[in-house]
Amino acid sequence: MAFYGRSEINASSTIQKTAYHHGDLRAQLLNATRQLVEEKGPDRFSISEACRAAGVTTAAPYRHFSDKREMLVAVAMEGMERLREAMKAAVAERTDGTVDSITALGMAYVGFAKREPGVFRLMFGLTRDHGKHELMMALGQETFGILLSQVAAYLGKPNIDDEVTRRGFALWTSVHGMSFLLIDDKVDVVKFPIDMDELIGEMAVRLLA
Repeated sequence: MAFYGRSEINASSTIQKTAYHHGDLRAQLLNATRQLVEEKGPDRFSISEACRAAGVTTAAPYRHFSDKREMLVAVAMEGMERLREAMKAAVAERTDGTVDSITALGMAYVGFAKREPGVFRLMFGLTRDHGKHELMMALGQETFGILLSQVAAYLGKPNIDDEVTRRGFALWTSVHGMSFLLIDDKVDVVKFPIDMDELIGEMAVRLLA
């Protein structure tokens, strides 16, 4: 689902150490954490690094977060919101329930993964305890629901039934796997002569047939 290109990120140089209002502190820390996740990965960042990058004291994060994990969950949540908005934008100007609209969702999904590979990995690396985060679960269901509503419209179904869910799940797993192959450079290394946008369209046609 797809936008392309990975921006170079250096948290230590891109976060300006400026004065902030208390209301901006949370956003400032999450921005620093997000950039560190892209630069180093979610397993290799520390709260102290995020504080240095944001230009705040090491005590500052505890006004909003109890620990490092809460900061990462918040970054994952924001990533899920950006993915949802990218998918909504992808179908906004397309006819509902068409191969074109469903392909656009697939392209938006893959594109988000390529733009934010660190956050994408983080979002799905927290899945073992997603059930403990009601807001995260709700947001995930809402995002998946965008795809399901398009599949239901394509199949002429008034509601999201088992068939809609099954086909939507097949579509999601296809582009999800493709996303990880792309951000892990597996496709480039073996030099597959494949047009990804065209392939996503072909997958949509086959899985919806």
